[in-house]
Amino acid sequence: MNTRIPPGRRSATARIERAPLTPFRLSDTFESVKDIFEEKRSFTRRVMVAGLLVLLLAGLLVARLAQIQLVQHDYYVTRADENRIRLIPVPPVRGLIYDRNGALLAQNLPSFALKITPEKVNGLENTLARLGDVMQLSDRDIARFKDRMHKTQRYNAVPLRTHLSMEEVASFEVRRYEYTGVEVVAELARDYPLADITSHLIGYVGGISDADYANLDESQYQGLTQIGKAGIERSHEDDLRGVPGNKMIEANAAGRRLHDLLGQGTLPVSGADLYLSIDAKLQTVAEQAFGELDGAAVALDPKTGEVLALVSKPGFAPAPFVEGIDGDSYRALLDDPERPLYNRALLGTYPSGSTIKPFLALGGLHFGTINPEKPTFDPGYFQLPGVARKYRCDKRTGHGWLALDQAIAQSCDVYFYQAAVNLGIDHIDEVLGEFGFGHVTGVDIPNEKAGILPSREWKRRVHHDAWYLGETVNMGVGQGYFTVTPIELAQAVARLAMHGGGFRPHLVHAQKDPASGNTIEIRPEALPPVKDIEESVYARVIKGMTMVTQGPTGTAYAVFKDAPYASAGKTGTAQVTALKQDETYAPKLDTVAKQLRDHALFVAFAPVDDPQIVVAVVAEHAGFGAHSAAPVARQMIDQYLLGKVLYQPPQAKLPVTPQDIVPAEADDDDNAMPAPAAEGSPVPPN
Repeated sequence: MNTRIPPGRRSATARIERAPLTPFRLSDTFESVKDIFEEKRSFTRRVMVAGLLVLLLAGLLVARLAQIQLVQHDYYVTRADENRIRLIPVPPVRGLIYDRNGALLAQNLPSFALKITPEKVNGLENTLARLGDVMQLSDRDIARFKDRMHKTQRYNAVPLRTHLSMEEVASFEVRRYEYTGVEVVAELARDYPLADITSHLIGYVGGISDADYANLDESQYQGLTQIGKAGIERSHEDDLRGVPGNKMIEANAAGRRLHDLLGQGTLPVSGADLYLSIDAKLQTVAEQAFGELDGAAVALDPKTGEVLALVSKPGFAPAPFVEGIDGDSYRALLDDPERPLYNRALLGTYPSGSTIKPFLALGGLHFGTINPEKPTFDPGYFQLPGVARKYRCDKRTGHGWLALDQAIAQSCDVYFYQAAVNLGIDHIDEVLGEFGFGHVTGVDIPNEKAGILPSREWKRRVHHDAWYLGETVNMGVGQGYFTVTPIELAQAVARLAMHGGGFRPHLVHAQKDPASGNTIEIRPEALPPVKDIEESVYARVIKGMTMVTQGPTGTAYAVFKDAPYASAGKTGTAQVTALKQDETYAPKLDTVAKQLRDHALFVAFAPVDDPQIVVAVVAEHAGFGAHSAAPVARQMIDQYLLGKVLYQPPQAKLPVTPQDIVPAEADDDDNAMPAPAAEGSPVPPN
């Protein structure tokens, strides 16, 4: 039977039948078995290497964990705490400043400040813009805030505005919920009760500038934004500042403050309280005694060198500097023609005028060039032999015949022209240098300036010229190159009153230790005694100075005649511009511009037998010393010795001065006492 195969199947079968047959080989089986064993051995090796590597790494990990957990446990605990705990600086309370009687001169008053903690604020610029709706913010406030923000940690609050009014505080508190990271903080702000009266003396504090940061130890100013800028605040910054403390806070990993850690941290140490030698009542009386005049007054205790009063008028209000004075206000102070920022007591250099005459008398008596009993004739002018130029006396008709006592009492210029020539510039320089002229006194406030004590060497060094005899003549009345500062003049008179002894002027009388509460008095620093001048010489000069205030012919007798104490003094008038030989005085002071009027000077000490106070007064552009400066000194001495002011200056017209002049038509010969001899002068060097 024939079975028919379908075409499709037949085709498949055919293909199978046609496929070639591969012959079986035993070697192929062995090769296959061989590969399997090799792979197993390779895998085993790899597992062992990996296992050893894992064990090694595990051993290293265990060793490292052991080192961290056991060996370095304390170190990493500390690091962990540092990540979690932050130190927030706590500023110290600045020390107070008192006068010698306990009156406050610088204090700390409660104040409110608007502060921002940058890390808590979302959108700082937007927050600053919105705060302008609540209170007034100037561009200076914002610029100052950003500058401070860049100098502190972001988790510390940075002041934006200080000295907020109660209205501003209330306005902010109502909307406080709108300002995350912004708060009003109660703090202490520096305040000066006597304001401009003690501005040049106490100085002020202000914001810490980049220049300040370059010269300070930042660790001592953690949390502080102000530093002493002038006066006592600056010179005693290290004492007044105190030592910052800190408190601990707990923060998260991002540094955001979580809460305070109570009982942790260190307490700040308050600054030391300073007790100055200043008498606040005396300071106030001196300032008020000037009236509308500008000038300076310095009062010293000659037995200790303590500064009893230091006045520079006009003063300035220190409060704007504490708050951060704006540029326009500061420029206005700088451009003020009366220069309120200028400390005249320490920086003002003036011709001494006739206040130098007692020191020339000391030199003349010491070196034997003055016979105190021998009178000199004053015709109203002085001439050097063979020279036509006339050096005028303050009294145009002359004083006639005068010996030393009356020459001092009446302030005879001609007598002291001749005394200066006889003494010579070398001896003048020697004597005046002994009393401290031409040198800073070293008083304990910054930026003191020295006057000029000219000499042959000084003239050669500064002007590259020889010293001329005409310049020595000018020295006889305190004109020419010679200048003094008020404090320098006060120290010299104090040394005269103490017969050559004396102490360095200083302002800090005592200091209170904030830790112990003990008050430590400052020991006066004795100055080297003036060399070789005899007691009889001092007695004779002081006799003449006593006649200035106590004798009927004395230039200051009208001011001191009814004083219940004996004083010794000397008037002075320092010319600002030159006089011509035949100029005469005009009947009214207002015929001359203020800036051309003479300076008025007066020095005094009292009581004569037991000096307790020395006063030096300079009244700028005020005329004669007896009329303008002596009344200021009298009121100061009254206040200090008596506790009240007895003297009241007469309410009279302003006095006539040597600058109330009308030009002469006939003679143009220059007789300017303030001007030194010109280069090429026909007067030969002496």
